[in-house]
Amino acid sequence: MEDIKRYLAEIGRRGGTKSRRTLDRATARDMVRVREARRAFRRFRTSCFWSYRADLVITLADIAWVADQLMKHGNREAWRVGTRLCR
Repeated sequence: MEDIKRYLAEIGRRGGTKSRRTLDRATARDMVRVREARRAFRRFRTSCFWSYRADLVITLADIAWVADQLMKHGNREAWRVGTRLCR
């Protein structure tokens, strides 16, 4: 039993050190913005993005477009999310 614990601890330690990556602040911030834009696209799909494919892939270049569509066609909550994406 102790051997198994030691083995699993070693695997976990090695996996944790290999999978860690360092990102600069700008890249990390962009990743968060893309994630938020994708979340907004799914959340407001029926009210703001109904004419676009449901499986549309939102990238960093699409963030301004998503924010614009949210602020043009959405309700107050969509407007708030759109302004947050513009930052």
